[in-house]
Amino acid sequence: MVSWIQDYAQWEFEPFIQATHEEGLLYDIPILRSPANAMLRLGQQMLVNFAGINFLGLQDHQEIMSHFMAAAQTYGLVTGGSRLLQGVCLPHAEVEQLLCQITGKERALTFASGALANIGFLQAMNARFHKNDTCNIDNSDSVFVLDRDSHWSLRKGIEHLAPGRQRFYFEHNDPDDLARVLSNMHEEKVVVVFESVYSSDGSIAPIGAILDVCERYSAVSYIDDANGFLIYGPEHRPFAEAFAHLSRATFIMVSFSKAVGLEGGAIAGPCAPIRAFELLSGTSIFTAAMQPPTASTAHLVMQKLYQEPEMMDRYLKQAEGFRQKLQQIGCLLNETPSYIISIFLGEDKKVRPVRQELLERGYLVSVFHYPLTKFNQAFIRIIPHLNHTEPQIDGFIAALAKLKKIYAF
Repeated sequence: MVSWIQDYAQWEFEPFIQATHEEGLLYDIPILRSPANAMLRLGQQMLVNFAGINFLGLQDHQEIMSHFMAAAQTYGLVTGGSRLLQGVCLPHAEVEQLLCQITGKERALTFASGALANIGFLQAMNARFHKNDTCNIDNSDSVFVLDRDSHWSLRKGIEHLAPGRQRFYFEHNDPDDLARVLSNMHEEKVVVVFESVYSSDGSIAPIGAILDVCERYSAVSYIDDANGFLIYGPEHRPFAEAFAHLSRATFIMVSFSKAVGLEGGAIAGPCAPIRAFELLSGTSIFTAAMQPPTASTAHLVMQKLYQEPEMMDRYLKQAEGFRQKLQQIGCLLNETPSYIISIFLGEDKKVRPVRQELLERGYLVSVFHYPLTKFNQAFIRIIPHLNHTEPQIDGFIAALAKLKKIYAF
């Protein structure tokens, strides 16, 4: 036992944890004693939740809960194995079929999360597999070009590749810089990866312009639509012009944790590659899929949001009103008026006290700072919830106005 303690100390986790607490990088993670909805219970304190991502609150609806419980009775709580080894349950097939209908793609593949979908895609597009002379594939020479602000899971999926040879980045949302990067390449297997809506700053990609560049240079395109799926797209909603081009992408990844409000993710695209991903992605064959009742409930929610747009329309209108109230008290916000609202704080040293004081006033928020952002470029990220009341929103605005004066942001 003593030997293990001595060995353990060599990794210096204890001083690292102490330093991260002092810097506000880590803190005592809240233990919630209620569902994570517009409000939640932390110990004995009820908090207004601005940190959640399942912002429609559909999991509270009796119809949704009843459907989930009925699906659990029908299909069980677990898949019991990966799809390639055991098979896939009906709800997964139904989700994949509906996703093809929504995206216009030939085939879809579900994963346990959007992050696993991203990592699995990059693994599959760079895979080398050899069973014999006829059953083999080698795409280990693939080249990937990512938007510089891409999600961690996308950057993680290619970090093993040599920079400047198989791993490249273009400036955030800059089609001209992407063209510059691609114009210097002669490889045939190039994959361009970007997001529709960026979760940190809420910015929207110029989807059509980026896809124009991909098509000009014959590059495969992969759009992470985790934050835009079933939110943007219809002509009467914001950013309709950008999202009108979404279906042009070769592959589209969606997450079910935002608008749908559940766990899981999926990739839709051409039939042959998607079929191959079942074997080559790793995150499909070596992990279990979404829980069957979750998949079944995701299918129901997707149908409702696709066929009954009124709820999302109401949410987006409410989010815009929230943004206007923040502007009225002088908050410096992200330029793109999406439902993801970033409030600039600045110096990283402000993170810990601002978060704590908001918590003491009854508000739970997400704060992004280094290493998620550049040094001293910290910000509060707000995703309003459809069930937030006017008094809750106004109370938060008033609390934030006081903290703005104290901490000068």
